[in-house]
Amino acid sequence: MQKNKVIHPFPPYYEKDAKILILGSMPSVESRKQNFYYMHPKNRFWKVLSQVFQEKYPESLEDKKHFLTKYQIALWDVIASCQIRGSSDSSITQVKVNPIAKIVKEAKIEKIYTIGKKAFQLYQKHLAPEVGLDAIFLPSTSPANAIFSMEHLVKEYQILKGEEVT
Repeated sequence: MQKNKVIHPFPPYYEKDAKILILGSMPSVESRKQNFYYMHPKNRFWKVLSQVFQEKYPESLEDKKHFLTKYQIALWDVIASCQIRGSSDSSITQVKVNPIAKIVKEAKIEKIYTIGKKAFQLYQKHLAPEVGLDAIFLPSTSPANAIFSMEHLVKEYQILKGEEVT
């Protein structure tokens, strides 16, 4: 499979009172088709968050947006455009980053979490100095990250509600 230039196809999701910003790298092929974050049916993001916050799994796009708003969570991606093969973070090259500082200034962002190694590395290298907040690394919820069980992911993601992982 050949690499394609991909421009991030949809805007960040956030409300002005968001306190948490979760950043991925670049939306998967399926998420790009559906125009929202973590929409691949095998991605565990929504399952993990619903367990962390002890909520019913948000099925519809509206349910997902309501969930994010309720818990003051903003979603965006570090990458504005790149060369990528399919949905593979390891294939990403020629990166241009998003203006993350914009959300941090417009909302009430107190903490930034990155999902996966690529998002963490790119954020720390290109964005942390300008934004003024270091990112907290969270493991990827992608099905490609099979090394992490659902139970382990839920434990790691407890930090979103202020419960440090021990």
